[in-house]
This record gives sequence, C-alpha cells and structure tokens, in this order.
Amino acid sequence: VVFDKLVQVLVLGAAYEKIADTTCSATTIRNRREEWSEAGILTALEQICLEAYDKMIGLQLEDLAVDGCITQAPCGGEAAGRSPVDRGKQGTKRSVLVDGTGLPLGVVVAAANRHDSPLLRPTMETLSRFGFELPERITVHLDAGYDSKATRALLEELGCNGEIATKGIPAPIQNTARWVVERTNSWHNRGFKKLAVCTEKRIRVIEAFIGLANAIIITGRLLREGWTHHRWGTRPARQP
Repeated sequence: VVFDKLVQVLVLGAAYEKIADTTCSATTIRNRREEWSEAGILTALEQICLEAYDKMIGLQLEDLAVDGCITQAPCGGEAAGRSPVDRGKQGTKRSVLVDGTGLPLGVVVAAANRHDSPLLRPTMETLSRFGFELPERITVHLDAGYDSKATRALLEELGCNGEIATKGIPAPIQNTARWVVERTNSWHNRGFKKLAVCTEKRIRVIEAFIGLANAIIITGRLLREGWTHHRWGTRPARQP
C-alpha cells in the first residue's frame, strides 16, 4: 500500500496529505520514504530492473549520452540553487547518463547553478555501481556545454571516445546520438511531476524518487521490447 502511495506522489506530484487516505496516512508515507531512502531500497530496485533488462534485451553501452536538466525547486534544499533559466528562482539540476537507446543508467543531483561539465565525472562514475562488463571502447555523446579541454582529458582518462558538439557551430540534435538523453529528460519531467517540480529538500530523498522513476521507465521498456523477443505463459495478446 505504501509503495503504491509513493508511486502516486511521484507521478502526480501531489502533497502527501492529498495522497493519504484511510488505508495509509501521510505520516506513514513520509516515514517509509525516510526508511527506504536511507536503506537505498528504491535505488536497489532500479539496479534490479537494469540488470533484468541487460539480461533479457541488452543495454547498448557502446554509445552513451550525458546531459543536464534544470527543474524547479520552490522549497529550496540541499540541491537547490539560483536557476539561470528561471530568473534566478530556486532550481535543481539532474545530470543524466543514458545508454544508446535512452535508457537511464545513472543520475547525479546538484544545484541548478552548477555547470554541466564538472558533473560529468560523477555522472560517468555511476556506471560502476551496477557492475556491468563495459565494452572496450565507449563513445560518449555530449552537447556544446561540455566542449572543453578538461572534458576531453576526462574522457581520455576514462578510456572513452568523445563526440562533443562544438561551441558556436549549430548542430541539429536530430543528426546526432544525443537526442535520446533529451527524450529521457522529457520522460522524467512529463511522466513524473515530482521530478518536474522538486519539493524535496534532501538529496538522498530526491535520488530515491529518481531511482523509482527510472525503475518504472526501465520496466515499461522491458515489457514492450520483451513482448517482441520472448514468450511466456502469461504473455498478453497485444503488445503493451
């Protein structure tokens, strides 16, 4: 019951009091949110979903994309800062790492006024927590915000190739492999109102909600793609 309530909070972005009913109070929802985020349960759920997808379908780790996404943070908090795209109001940035198909692999939360480039290292390092066997050569696709010597040195240190848009030269995103990360940012913001307007103040709780959102996205992709690749006893007649 509490898990269902947390999903409702994530998707609808409503206050806990609005979601609470006779089966589960707002206090219980908050208490379980604290316990589960501290124990890393929702992050572990995300990892289980990723490993299941990698086993059944396969992650495209040869091509990765990273980009930042700024959202509102009206309540402030540990990951809030002056937003450069919202007249200096409080905002939060998500630095998102996706595979070649746009499946979210890792997210780093920071203040909205943090530049994308310094967040690249911790974002890339989120790969290590899943323990995947990575390809020998990985190409990382980045926009012009990452066009710097420091970024190229970092990618060389990590043993990755970099496809980085050049500052001052227009590059339609449709002609690159970066569009998948923009779509993932859209999935986060349009599918989960709690992420579009972040009212949580602690990074640990924000990361827990992001992990839950990623688990939902990955499970949905697994069901849709698994329908065409595998058969099982309860397989629906129509593709999900």
